[in-house]
Formats: sequence, C-alpha cells, structure tokens
Amino acid sequence: MGWESCGPNEVLVVSGCGHGDHPVYVPGGRVYVWPFQTFQRISLNVMTLNVVSPKVFTNQGVAVSVTGVAQVKVDASHEQMLRTACQQFLGKSEREIENIALETLEGHQRAIMGTMSVEEIYQDRQKFSEKVFEVAKSDLVNMGINIVSYTIKDISDDHGYLLALGMPRTAEVKRNATIGEAVANRDAGIKAAQADEMRMSAKFVNDIEVAKAQRDFELKKAAYDGEVNTRVSMLPLS
Repeated sequence: MGWESCGPNEVLVVSGCGHGDHPVYVPGGRVYVWPFQTFQRISLNVMTLNVVSPKVFTNQGVAVSVTGVAQVKVDASHEQMLRTACQQFLGKSEREIENIALETLEGHQRAIMGTMSVEEIYQDRQKFSEKVFEVAKSDLVNMGINIVSYTIKDISDDHGYLLALGMPRTAEVKRNATIGEAVANRDAGIKAAQADEMRMSAKFVNDIEVAKAQRDFELKKAAYDGEVNTRVSMLPLS
C-alpha cells in the first residue's frame, strides 16, 4: 500500500486492522494505508437531478406534469451524516447514488402534487417547492445526503387547464396595457397643449414688449421732432 490521497471533492475511507469498527474518514487529504487495511472513495460532488413527475392527479383530479430541479450532495461537514452516507453508498458509483436520491425526490414530489390544487402549484411555486424540499430533506438526511436546493422548472398539462388558468391574467395584462397606452397618449396630448399654450403666451408677451418698445420709440421721436421744429421756428429769418 502506502500513501493514498484524495481531492477536495471526495472522501477517502480507510478500514481494517487498527481501526476496529470505526473507519477513518479523510475528506480532501491523504493518509497512509497499511497492507492489512483497505480504502474506498466516496464522491462529494454536487449532483443535479431532474425530478420528473408526469401526469399526476392533483387534489382536484386534474392530471398535471411537473419537472423540478434539485441539487444534492453527500454531506461531509457532519461526521455522523458522512458515516451514514458511507454505510449507505460506499462501493456505489455516483450514478447509483443519484438514482437513489432521484427516486426519493420523485416520490415526495408526486405526493405533494396530490395534496395541492393546480392553482396552488401554478400560482404559488415557492410554496410547492418549500413543501417538497422539507419532506424530502428528512429522508435524504437519513441517508447522509444534503439537499442543497430544489425548484420547479416546468408545469404542464395535456388538456389546456393551465392555458385557461392563465387567460384571465393575459387579458388583464392586455387591458392594462391598452389603458396605459390611452393614459400615456392623453398625458402626451395635455403636455403638448400646455407647451403650445406656453409658447403662444411667450409669443404674446414678446409681441407686447415689441409693441411697447415701438410705441416708446415713436413717442420719443415725435417729441424730438417737435422740439427740433420749435427751435427751427424760433430762428431769425435771414
């Protein structure tokens, strides 16, 4: 044997003489393995699972299909969970671990779908996701697996139920868009009229100022001409 090492994404499990009933767990490191000991590895990679539940009847008797996405991994942060995972999965491939976790999630996803209405699943996906997450979490923890995340990827049906469910909202959005456009056009018209009014008012004020200036000029000119004529008339005749 000799020194054996493993990367940060796996755990080296050493058992045999010298360790009794308690193997040594080495997550991301190295350990010396004696000839009378054995070692195995278990992956700590995050596994992404597509959880598909086709045509499951909700509590209304409507069949819908849901696809969820979950991320799970063997939890090495707690020794007890790591020991449990090794007891369950040591010697199994990552694909085999994925399949076991997937079957667990599929079962819980189908069960939760059966307790909710289509409207609840469709309109409150967060609530549905939280329910699946919570019920699946306890079972997976008992296997030494931690569920990192779960979310709904898609929900569909073959009878147009979801399409009909979304039609009032679509109509509402279109109606609001039409109203919004009408209001915007009205406001634009009002602003344009106000701008025209301000422009005409400014022109009117400017015209008045010009007229006043012209009048003052003419008055001053008339006064000047009158004064000149008066002085000319007072000059002695030659």
